[in-house]
Amino acid sequence: MCGIVGYVGPGSSLDVLLSGLKRLEYRGYDSAGISVIDQEKGLQTRKRAGKLKVLVDDLALSPLPDTHIGIGHTRWATHGAPNDINAHPHLGGEHLKLSLIHNGIIENFSELKKELIDFGVKFSSETDSEVAAHLVAREYETVNDLTQAFRNVVRRLQGAFTLLCIHEDYEDLILAARRNSPLVIGLGVGENFLGSDVAAFVEFTKKAVAVGQDQIVELRADSVRITSFEGAEIIPETFEVSWDASAASKGGWPSFMAKEIADQPQAVGDTLMGRLSSDGSVKLSEFSGLSSLTEMNRIIIIACGTAAYAGEVAKYAIEKWAKIPVSVELAHEFRYRDPVLDSQTLVLAISQSGETMDTLMAVRHAKELGAKVLSICNTQGATLARESDATIYTHAGPEVAVASTKAFTAQLTAGFLVALALASMRKSMGAVELRELGLELLKLPRHVKEVLESVERMRFLGKRLSGAKSILFLGRNVGYPIALEGALKLKELAYIHAEGFAAGELKHGPIALIEQGQAVIVVVPSPKGNHSLHPKVISNIQEIKARGAVVIAIAEKEDRLVAESADEVFEIAPTNPIMSAVLAVIPLQIFAMELANAKGLDVDQPRNLAKSVTVE
Repeated sequence: MCGIVGYVGPGSSLDVLLSGLKRLEYRGYDSAGISVIDQEKGLQTRKRAGKLKVLVDDLALSPLPDTHIGIGHTRWATHGAPNDINAHPHLGGEHLKLSLIHNGIIENFSELKKELIDFGVKFSSETDSEVAAHLVAREYETVNDLTQAFRNVVRRLQGAFTLLCIHEDYEDLILAARRNSPLVIGLGVGENFLGSDVAAFVEFTKKAVAVGQDQIVELRADSVRITSFEGAEIIPETFEVSWDASAASKGGWPSFMAKEIADQPQAVGDTLMGRLSSDGSVKLSEFSGLSSLTEMNRIIIIACGTAAYAGEVAKYAIEKWAKIPVSVELAHEFRYRDPVLDSQTLVLAISQSGETMDTLMAVRHAKELGAKVLSICNTQGATLARESDATIYTHAGPEVAVASTKAFTAQLTAGFLVALALASMRKSMGAVELRELGLELLKLPRHVKEVLESVERMRFLGKRLSGAKSILFLGRNVGYPIALEGALKLKELAYIHAEGFAAGELKHGPIALIEQGQAVIVVVPSPKGNHSLHPKVISNIQEIKARGAVVIAIAEKEDRLVAESADEVFEIAPTNPIMSAVLAVIPLQIFAMELANAKGLDVDQPRNLAKSVTVE
């Protein structure tokens, strides 16, 4: 979850490191630090608790030498409080000539630390990462070869880790290792880069290499060598980053979240591009890696958080259109209950980063049991994509704000494409009906744009309710996972109690929460779609209104019954009832953002959260 960057080359290491850390700050912001090697002064390190700006201001007052090699880190605390001492980099060895940064958790750190203490090593921090630094330094004293020492140590470590290491005896070398935690290489001309994702170096190069599981990198300005933990040579495969540095900047918006909400028409359109023809027919070339789709008898969707809610919406679409039974499982629970899978089970894994550790471990378990894996992912070179049998990239572009917005609507769109493609392959629907659904899907980017053009009322409501202690969300059908997502956004951004319910559950307990002035946001199903649900939700609104609730409804335009029942109505365009999920979530995103803004909170970097959860 931490941000990692490394650079070796003729340029300014400080410029590269600080630029990369700025782009990676969404991955960790409890503290930040850098180490560089100066030919005269040797290893130089500076680290500070707090956001990156604290480190930048400190360097402005007391600069480090500008060198041609260095490593940098933004931390999301796991072991030890977020303070200057626990910040990375960590130094190793009696003379502190080695610097190391770490993303992940070293599970056997306790026994390794005891071993080092028995040898007389003194620790200055509470972190597991410092254990690795001292281990490498001590091993180097024994074998007198930094690469071999590094290799010997990483083979002893258990858990999830990306490690970067430099030593003042090696002024042109960065060593890196990866197990269960992301790492990519940026290939420049006479210079090379390392990062926890491509945002670390996209300003300088678009040519990249994804480092594989249990691999070690020896990075120099003019060479890159990759080997396995056992020493076998690895021939890397390069890829081109499809977006540039400007895509990861605010571009004049007050926050990344505001920008990314505004990006959604394009994100949805880019996800559809090349996969849906003008006549509404769908073609997913990604399915070519899955030869037995017509034989699959069930689908299990695995994901966490917002991605799991995208999976819940995909379940409705796949079951209705493709007639395949679908279950949705939280990835962190999946493999611990001994699930029953076989070769006729398709696992659909959803992750924006493709590095969510719970999802990766669930995918590996599913493959061990013989299932095929299709993934929906937004990040090129991600581990999830490399370990899946086929991957649908959403092409939403970089999402920097921790709370997901455009990645979610792109995941919803990809789920609809999967449902339509499966329906076409299995002939579960007629060709005309399928094309009609495809044509409706093609209208989504325009409908999303219309929603964004009419959100002023929702902005106002977010500000007006900034003093609320609790807000409830209700929905039916696809409106239920959208209600859950709306509540999650509010929890993430505003730190208040927010809870989503299936509206049908209201009388089974949650109605006890309704009191005078309680704000309730209701996602109303289309009156033209699932006819039996619309009047039921109207009844729910009337029930909670009778008990003093203030009702804000998300409903189709010209829904007369909602207008008569709710206190406030936010209108969205009529569309296919399942596809309406994409439109209904956008006002909820804006509501949460504006409420948090009104409270003076940082909507891009909510407390205690990181963008990519790369530990279990």
